Amino acid sequence: MTTTDSAQTTQVFRIYIKAAPERVWEAITDPEWNARYGYAAPQFFELRPGGRFHSEASEGMRKASAEMGWPCPDVIVDGEVLESDPPHRLVQTWRMLMDPTTAAEPMTTLTWTITPSQGGSKLTLTHDVTGAPATAAMVSGALDEDAGQGGGGWSWVLSDLKSLLETGSTLAG
Repeated sequence: MTTTDSAQTTQVFRIYIKAAPERVWEAITDPEWNARYGYAAPQFFELRPGGRFHSEASEGMRKASAEMGWPCPDVIVDGEVLESDPPHRLVQTWRMLMDPTTAAEPMTTLTWTITPSQGGSKLTLTHDVTGAPATAAMVSGALDEDAGQGGGGWSWVLSDLKSLLETGSTLAG
């Protein structure tokens, strides 16, 4: 997997997955799938330009937040679908609402590109984090997971997605 430094305004993450583009698309856009990897928070997409995107807090997130003494909103990420071309390209805005600092930053833009590659798929996630330095640090994986600061960012989420699609279980599972 490749990634860029968190100080960059555009971060690019690339991973190769032994799964057809249609399966990768489904794992990204279907809440039954996307709640099974990464931070295990279901994500909901209205897959049309102008459609709503949001992710809901999992029970694990609510419990962890309560233990740390801060509230966890029901909707932890929000945004809008800008483009949807299944199973090849999804462009959306994205804003993390769990943390007051990232919630105050402007929307960022995610571009998911899925192309066939050597018996599977190449998934490229481009995250434009212009004007959102706290979001940039979080999604780059620069924050310390062991200190409860957010964890491995997109690299970890995409690695977990790859593991789930290729083996049927996540990195933790």
